[in-house]
Amino acid sequence: MATLNLGRIKPVFRGAYSGSTAYVVDDIVTHGNESFICIQAHGAGTQATSVTAYWTKLAAKGTDGTDVGTTITTQGDILFRDGSGLQRLAKPASTMNLQMTSGGVPSWAAAASGKVKQMAYTTYDAIYTMNPSSFTEANTGNRVTITPESTSNKLILEAYMPCQFEGGGALQAWLWYDVTGGAIFSPSSVTTASLDKGHMSFRGPSSDVNDVHYVHIKAIGACPRTTSSVFTPHIRSQGGNFRFNYGTHASHVNSVSIMTATEIETV
Repeated sequence: MATLNLGRIKPVFRGAYSGSTAYVVDDIVTHGNESFICIQAHGAGTQATSVTAYWTKLAAKGTDGTDVGTTITTQGDILFRDGSGLQRLAKPASTMNLQMTSGGVPSWAAAASGKVKQMAYTTYDAIYTMNPSSFTEANTGNRVTITPESTSNKLILEAYMPCQFEGGGALQAWLWYDVTGGAIFSPSSVTTASLDKGHMSFRGPSSDVNDVHYVHIKAIGACPRTTSSVFTPHIRSQGGNFRFNYGTHASHVNSVSIMTATEIETV
């Protein structure tokens, strides 16, 4: 009976083309990021894939693109395309917003914020009595601490301190004292005549011994630094004691002093 030679039933993949290898019909190789199939057998080193009498191209490669791995190199990078190709937008060093220019190129912009940057406050409910003849810190418990973001911003400092007169006299409140770095929001000379930056002063007649008054002082000025700053109101008496946070009569609840420091963005 005669023998029928069917040849190869299917192509055989031979890997990357090598000039030292002999190939037969239907061998498939890769070369130059393309693939080829052998259409005529040949010995080693005789016919490269460029010879069309021996090889037919199966798949051609497209245009070389950009290696993304070499374009974006750092965690947080953003890949985008401009008029010339793929580009890298490096991550920002601080919190920022992504924006798009009119030309369609992304960039980083400072995060938008409102006029109020931050607020710090403290409350103090302990009862204490003072009769200082010179301006003295009201109480260490009345201190408020804030770390400003920028010295170009402003600070609004405010104190609300309930007090009771223990006899006639006048109470003067010198706005604020920066425990960290000295006096601010106040005249350089602390005298009655020079207290012109929002100080408050009132007199309590003896008939008001059992009444509660409210020291409410407020100031605004430049942030002194961008490190932690501690502020406290200062007061002085011109006759008589002043009891703070006291509810006077037995039926009255005691009060609470409140101090706030608010940083605002300048216009």
